[in-house]
Amino acid sequence: QVQLVESGGGLVQAGGSLRLSCTASGTDINVEAMGWYRQAPGQERELVALMTTNNYKKYGDSVKGRFTISRDNAANTVWLQMDSLKYEDTAVYYCLADVEVNGGPLKHSWGQGTQVTVRS
Repeated sequence: QVQLVESGGGLVQAGGSLRLSCTASGTDINVEAMGWYRQAPGQERELVALMTTNNYKKYGDSVKGRFTISRDNAANTVWLQMDSLKYEDTAVYYCLADVEVNGGPLKHSWGQGTQVTVRS
C-alpha cells in the first residue's frame, strides 16, 4: 500500500508563487519517477513536471521557465516551486509516483489532489 500526501495548494494573485510538496510512504516501497499533473475543469489531466531518481526532469510546455521541480530521493519527497503564476495555472494538482511494492512491477500511484487557484 502506497500513500501520497500533498500539501501547499491555495489561492494566490497572478504573478505570485506557491510551493507544493508530496511525500510517498508505505512498507517495502521503491519510488522511481515522481512528479505533478494538473486538471482544470472540463479539461484533460496534463503533465506539469516529472523527475526521475537520476535527476532527469521534464516539464509541460506551458510551465517551462516558471515552475521548478526538485526532490529528495531518500525522503521520497518531491516539490514543485511555482513562480509567475497565471490565471490559466488554476487547476487541481495531483502528485504522481511510480512505485514498486515488495519488488513487484512499477505502478502509478496518485495523490488526492490539491487545489491551486490564481486570481487574475
